[in-house]
Amino acid sequence: MAESLSTQVAEDPAVARRPLRIALVTETYPPEVNGVALTLQRVVEGLRSRHHSIQLVRPRQGRQDEPAARRGDFEEVLVRGCPIPRYPGMRMGLPATRCLVALWRRERPSLVYVATEGPLGWSALQAASRLGLPVCSDFRTNFHAYSSHYGFGWLRRPIMAMLRGFHNRCAVTMVPSEPLRQELARGGFERLALVARGVDTALFDPARRSETLRRSWGVEADGMVALFVGRLAPEKNLEALARTFRAMHAACPALRLVVVGDGPAREALAGLLPDAILTGSQRGEALAAHYASADVFLFPSMTETFGNVTLEAMASGLAVLAFDHAAAGQFIRSDGNGLLARFDDEADFIRQALRLVGQREMIPGLAAQARVTASELGWDGILGQIEGVFATTLESASQPRLRELPERALAGAP
Repeated sequence: MAESLSTQVAEDPAVARRPLRIALVTETYPPEVNGVALTLQRVVEGLRSRHHSIQLVRPRQGRQDEPAARRGDFEEVLVRGCPIPRYPGMRMGLPATRCLVALWRRERPSLVYVATEGPLGWSALQAASRLGLPVCSDFRTNFHAYSSHYGFGWLRRPIMAMLRGFHNRCAVTMVPSEPLRQELARGGFERLALVARGVDTALFDPARRSETLRRSWGVEADGMVALFVGRLAPEKNLEALARTFRAMHAACPALRLVVVGDGPAREALAGLLPDAILTGSQRGEALAAHYASADVFLFPSMTETFGNVTLEAMASGLAVLAFDHAAAGQFIRSDGNGLLARFDDEADFIRQALRLVGQREMIPGLAAQARVTASELGWDGILGQIEGVFATTLESASQPRLRELPERALAGAP
């Protein structure tokens, strides 16, 4: 059992807002398009606006990738990387302990913030141990849950043990939802701090609805659009999405499905749903317009640590249907600001989806309340919580001594 179910973050504003030099280490960052990368970009921008200096350490994403020009409060350091199997277009960092030790000896950061648990994250943990630097981390990806979708479910327990060993060497681990915090605590994870995710309500706004875009999808004025946004990968439960849409379409033949995203399952999904509109990845205002131009959001994934797309859809004024899990379980009140299906109950998910096409008059009310909920989840409060975690990391008298791991172990770390 974990030593406690939560860690209280520092609440002293003077401590939390002290300008820091933060070494942020991540396997993924834009121009890669995924929830972790885009969230971290928003965190970096927000911390800089609060007068913290950021040294961003990430893998090189291709031969043409060059670090951004160094500015007074921002430095980008690129290290070696390699492609992630079955995820074309994404890379992970390779072990780089010696490089990071040398980097942080030259200019010592206030703390190290490890955002991902790949080989580069393990190297950062090792380097910080050698230099006596305080470390905090994020639990951002359900690697243990993904295992069953890629044919190695038998590795779930070893993966969980590896993740536990990683995070328990950190002063604080941030987790985005209360159910996940409780699950990890039961699994022996220590010093967990609940820090939710924010949403950019200026970007994701119902006002970005575009009738021109809807017409390009072949939607009539009184037509209805269902939307999915996310990585097109097995762990997103895309077969359930296909079965749900087919049931909805049988009840409402004018319904169109728009799928935003890309990934290894794109071709398979196109085969399952030949009439769906697959737009590929979208970013910025184009992504926001795609959200706002739909009517309902279908999200059948059951492997999210959070699910940023849920808040983006709510902020965009959509009626959201998701399983009672992650962000949806935390922020959606079924029949109030969206619809929830019982976790891992596809039949219930489809029943709720049929309500959306059979009772279309309920959609505007759900959508309006979803926007109200999202409007209370701006980034300022989230950044304040992250600053509190930094303060706790620096002040913690119970900072564990990080055990040094041999390079051969780092080379095998996922």
